Amino acid sequence: MASWGDTKLFFCLLFITCCCTVTLAQIPVDCCLSVRNKPIPKHVVVDYRRQISGHGCSIDAIVLLTRGGKKLCVPADAPWVQPVVTHVDALGQFCKKHKYKPERCGKVKRV
Repeated sequence: MASWGDTKLFFCLLFITCCCTVTLAQIPVDCCLSVRNKPIPKHVVVDYRRQISGHGCSIDAIVLLTRGGKKLCVPADAPWVQPVVTHVDALGQFCKKHKYKPERCGKVKRV
């Protein structure tokens, strides 16, 4: 038969485990809530990430990171976005090949 101290310890551990599980499930995701369909010059953008609806966020978007450190939410399906994404991918390959030395690789994310 378990003592009263063992029972209290068990319930304390159970309570802590439940609280941690709920807390971990509520980790906030940095999502775009709206997008702006204004073309951004591709030379300003150094990185991007895709946001997919249903994966923690409510809308599809591309998050562009500028040389100034701003994050801009743009529509994933806008015709001007794909050339920007292609440029950023090419810039990343160029900078990796040249070991991030050229001036235009200043804020490019190292892969």
